[in-house]
Amino acid sequence: MSGLTVIIPTFNEEDYLPAALRSVRFADQIIVVDSFSTDRTPEIAKQVTDVFLQREFDNFSAQKNFALEHATGDWILFLDADERITYPLQQEIKSAMESDRYGGYKLNFPHFYMNRFLYHHSNDVLRLVKREGCHYTGLVHEKLHYEGPISKLKNPVLHFTYKGLEHYIRKKESYAWFQAEQLQQKGKKPSLGLMFIKPTYRFFSSYFLKGGFKDGIPGLVISAINAYGVFSRYAKLMLLHRGLR
Repeated sequence: MSGLTVIIPTFNEEDYLPAALRSVRFADQIIVVDSFSTDRTPEIAKQVTDVFLQREFDNFSAQKNFALEHATGDWILFLDADERITYPLQQEIKSAMESDRYGGYKLNFPHFYMNRFLYHHSNDVLRLVKREGCHYTGLVHEKLHYEGPISKLKNPVLHFTYKGLEHYIRKKESYAWFQAEQLQQKGKKPSLGLMFIKPTYRFFSSYFLKGGFKDGIPGLVISAINAYGVFSRYAKLMLLHRGLR
């Protein structure tokens, strides 16, 4: 089996990082790239990781691409501090690497909110790839690029992304600025129509088309906040367009 490097970006993750690190002890190399945390994150990371890096945060892609330069494994698994690799998924990852049939694998991330996993609010994301030629682009909701055959693993990643309602809304607000800047760079212009249509469709898609209503009240809350996040993105695009930031 080829070597596996796990890359974990962090900023003030002292409460979440230990469990993430324990879940990837099967890896051949663990790299933590930290954005100069002010809590115990560096101390915790240095006790366990093979490589601990610090870099001023500018965007998510640059942070991960920087860590990639220090990776030695033939395979790379990108993990966030609030994510956990279960034992069944560990075995599936090992088998996938041994088979060498595909060069990349998407992982499934059901969201955890209000003390339950929301299986109708989940994402399939490319996270396990061969190192050669892989790289990230994008300021936020960054995209991992790999030229080669890609498949999907069955067992989900445990994703404890929502640390409470206020934390989730703050997260959406911070992401919205990055997304607005990306839209501006692409030449997108704001309009009242977009500010109404885009959030409305996001709610409809999240709650009805993807089955969010099956997740009960948590599904309704997440769908509403996702719609707000889209509205905030286009509102901030309007502010950028008018030079108000």
